Amino acid sequence: MTRLLVDTHALLWWLTDDAGLTDAARAALADPANEVLVSTASVWEIAIKRALGKLEAPDDLPDHIAAQGFGWLPVAAEHAWVRDLPPHHRDPFDRLLVAQALSEGMAIVSGDARFGAYGVETRW
Repeated sequence: MTRLLVDTHALLWWLTDDAGLTDAARAALADPANEVLVSTASVWEIAIKRALGKLEAPDDLPDHIAAQGFGWLPVAAEHAWVRDLPPHHRDPFDRLLVAQALSEGMAIVSGDARFGAYGVETRW
């Protein structure tokens, strides 16, 4: 079993069946042999951007995510302590996802090429 962490944009595209999600990413998320996890940081990021009017998301977003069979990856102290990450990425949410993936030994489902600079495996 492969554990996969879903980047926020990939999660939103999965939930809305957006054509921007590649076939390879879609297959990885749909494969029952994979354990697909969503960071609570992604839900927080969506909530902030929704409140700012930058995107739309349903009121019951966590329920929609759970209905997909995705699990949750809570933010632990060792994930948040990202002091040693080089500044390849300035987005704090993406830096946290990188720290989670590195700490947990997971690949990230994302189209963000900057993740590779951290040595994180991506599926896209």
